[in-house]
Amino acid sequence: MLARFRSRPAADDPAVIARQAARRAIVEARDVRTAEREVARLAAEAAREAEALAEKERAEAEIIRQAAEKVERQAALAAEQKAARDARFAARKARARR
Repeated sequence: MLARFRSRPAADDPAVIARQAARRAIVEARDVRTAEREVARLAAEAAREAEALAEKERAEAEIIRQAAEKVERQAALAAEQKAARDARFAARKARARR
C-alpha cells in the first residue's frame, strides 16, 4: 500500500502540473459560464420588471382616462337635466302668466 503512494508522481511533475492547469481551466470556464448565466438572468428579470411597470402605468393611465370620461358624462347629464328642469320651470311660469 505504501509503495502505491510512493510511486505517485511528485507535485512538480509536468504531467501533474498539466492536469492541475486543465482542472483550473475547467473550473474557471465553469465560473465564467455561471457568471454569464447570472448576468443573463438578471437582465431578463430587469426586462420583465420594466415591462410590468410599463403595463402598470398603462393600466393606471386607462383608469384615469375612464374616470375623466365618466366625469364628463356626468357633467353632460347634469347639464341636460338642468336644461330640462329649466324648460319645465319656464313652461310652468308661462302657463301661470296667461
